[in-house]
This record gives sequence, structure tokens and C-alpha cells, in this order.
Amino acid sequence: MQATVGDEIRVHGRTVGSAERRGEILEVRGTDGRPPYWVRFTDGHERLIYPGPDCEVEGHRD
Repeated sequence: MQATVGDEIRVHGRTVGSAERRGEILEVRGTDGRPPYWVRFTDGHERLIYPGPDCEVEGHRD
């Protein structure tokens, strides 16, 4: 997985009925766009994540 600052990350719910979470990648701490990523989620919380198979990165729109 590779990302750049400003990309959106979506974390799909792991169980039936779990909500999907969306956030903006604020910082890429790995090399060549690789994780970990510092993310601000739509609820305002920020945290460092190492995305798993339940995550997708979408390029930011200018």
C-alpha cells in the first residue's frame, strides 16, 4: 500500500453492522509512501495507523 499526504483512507467495518471510517492522511512516516500513516478521521480524532487488508487508499482530488 502506498499513499501521499492528502489521500483519503477508508477502513471498512470488520463485522456485520460495523461502520466504515474515513480519514485524511496527514503524514506518511514510511519510505516511498508506505505505512505507517498519521490520519485525521472525520470524527476529529487523529492517530497513527498501520493499514490492514480492511483498508483502502484513494488519491486526493485537486
